[in-house]
Amino acid sequence: MTVMTAAHSTSTAPADRPRPGLRERKKTRTREAIRAATYALVEEQGYDATTIDQIADRAEVSPSTVFRYFPTKEDIVLTDEYDSVVLERLRARPADEPWLDSLRHVMREAVRIGVEEDARVSRLRTHLMVQVPAVRSRMMESMSVTGRTLCRAIAERTGHDPDGLEVRVYAMSLIGGLMEVSMYWAENGHRDDFEALLNRALDTLEHGLRRDGR
Repeated sequence: MTVMTAAHSTSTAPADRPRPGLRERKKTRTREAIRAATYALVEEQGYDATTIDQIADRAEVSPSTVFRYFPTKEDIVLTDEYDSVVLERLRARPADEPWLDSLRHVMREAVRIGVEEDARVSRLRTHLMVQVPAVRSRMMESMSVTGRTLCRAIAERTGHDPDGLEVRVYAMSLIGGLMEVSMYWAENGHRDDFEALLNRALDTLEHGLRRDGR
């Protein structure tokens, strides 16, 4: 998800989810070290001036290790590990709960984890989405992956074909809406409450535009 942070992905998994093995925990620590190094360097000297070699040196790994975990520098900024957790939590909601209510609940929880608990990183990531064309372009590419994940969750709850046109349109409308919320938040200096913006976006998707221009 656009504003989620990877540092919390393991700790926020459902209680009955098996604890990752040692190898996976080491991989997670390496990913987090690379991300932390990247964020620190970008804050110090800017995105364009930050190189993979510098990131590798700060994270105490080789450049090839950086590329093994993240194909591009943009992926370091954008990739998180929350999508699978969101899918699990959507599946865990009551089966008779209206779909949008389930989505609101899970998204609010995601905001608390991804934005409120690590506001500095969330602000940096969304700022880069607005200011750096390469980051924004890569974000557009990655939306399709997240959209497919959401298609599966929608299909499971509604009985629709996950590859059906209607499900795909609905899922990508949600993903696009979340991206626009992140962009709007950054473009306006992160002044607004992110959860309030999210609720406005979901209201718009549910009810359409109001006649008064809001």
